[in-house]
Amino acid sequence: MDKQVTIANPLGIHSRPAGALMREAKAFPCDIRLIKGEKAANAKSIVGILSLSLQQGDHVIVEANGEQEAEAVEALAAVLESILEA
Repeated sequence: MDKQVTIANPLGIHSRPAGALMREAKAFPCDIRLIKGEKAANAKSIVGILSLSLQQGDHVIVEANGEQEAEAVEALAAVLESILEA
């Protein structure tokens, strides 16, 4: 299952929001990837998330496969579409 979202945070996804995203992803037993253009990253890896250099307005696909995939996609999409603390 996948869903396209737009990054809302004005500062993009830097280390603190990436950590929050990673913790949310680790709460689910399925495989979760973030895809930006040609690049993909494991959503359970802070290094992978940061490697995508996600900025406000970027379009990202949240893709999950396995147990609780629908819940995982919705939870991560909600984090990416929210305004996180700087």
